[in-house]
Amino acid sequence: MKYLLSLCAFILFFSCTSQKATSKYSKIEYEATPCFGFCPVFKMTINADRTAVFEAEHFNFNDKPSKDEFSKPREGTFKGTIKEEDYNKLVALLDGLDVKNLNDKYGERNITDLPSSHLRINFADGTSKHVEDYGKHGSEKLSEVYKFFEDLRKNQQWTKVK
Repeated sequence: MKYLLSLCAFILFFSCTSQKATSKYSKIEYEATPCFGFCPVFKMTINADRTAVFEAEHFNFNDKPSKDEFSKPREGTFKGTIKEEDYNKLVALLDGLDVKNLNDKYGERNITDLPSSHLRINFADGTSKHVEDYGKHGSEKLSEVYKFFEDLRKNQQWTKVK
């Protein structure tokens, strides 16, 4: 009887851990546009399997940026896999936003030198949401998501592909 219970527990344990967790987000994309200063310009796309593409244009890697970077070529396209812990945190941040009910646009365009952010979410159910935020101050929770993406540029393992 003891062996039978152990076998059942073993089977139950491995059946639970071997099931692939499905995300309600099939693709998460963040894009940061330029400003008249040294705002990082990049686009990052993260798939449900945590694979990611980071398209760096300007001001992503230099600690002392200058306007001369605009005359230089793009910094490059990079690929990587987002760490599971970071992906789970991103999903939690998005869940806390109630993405489907966000406004489509935030920010007033009465100041001309602010960066914009574009958060594009494709859901597993086939629907999508695009949030444009001029000035990146749509809400405190949105600002947390933007900061999280900006941190992902530097705290993940990226491999340059072009």
